[in-house]
Amino acid sequence: MERMLRERNLTALDVNVTLDAYDMAESVHEFQKRPDGTPYFWHPSRVAKIIVDELGISDISIICAALLHDVLEDSQVLTPEILEYNFGAYTSYLVSMLTKDIKASGEMREIIEKEYVERLTGATDDAKMLKLCDRLDTFRCLEFNVKRNPIKYVMETTKHYFPLAEKSEDPNIKYLLKELQQARNKFLG
Repeated sequence: MERMLRERNLTALDVNVTLDAYDMAESVHEFQKRPDGTPYFWHPSRVAKIIVDELGISDISIICAALLHDVLEDSQVLTPEILEYNFGAYTSYLVSMLTKDIKASGEMREIIEKEYVERLTGATDDAKMLKLCDRLDTFRCLEFNVKRNPIKYVMETTKHYFPLAEKSEDPNIKYLLKELQQARNKFLG
């Protein structure tokens, strides 16, 4: 990660802040596993890799948010205020926008999902982009059983998140939509 950041000609402070986000995310997700048995932390690190390598983004706030995008859902002690103190207001905003109640089930889960998508609709393009990167990484891993019901996940993404991308003029979001469509088609056949 450090080599990848140095190649982007970032300052030493930028590299250190990003490595702090990496360490925090790795610590929060330390004991989590995905359904396929792989460490959960691999997911946010791949989301950050999509941001840096595929989209060419070197904005530290966005890279940190990619690494931290699930920490508020998975930590009992982290808050948006702690993220803001350590990584800045914009990183905290982005992570907060990507955070939802993942423990809800049944009808309540559907209500929370609807509210979440509505919140993202009014969010910055960066927040939408991060959400699409999150979904893209999961799409790319569906063949490894990272979701209990991958068809439902694909259909939910198509229904809720493709429209966010289709309405955007941002070239990064357009790229992510194309990649999501290709991954969906590959998975569904």
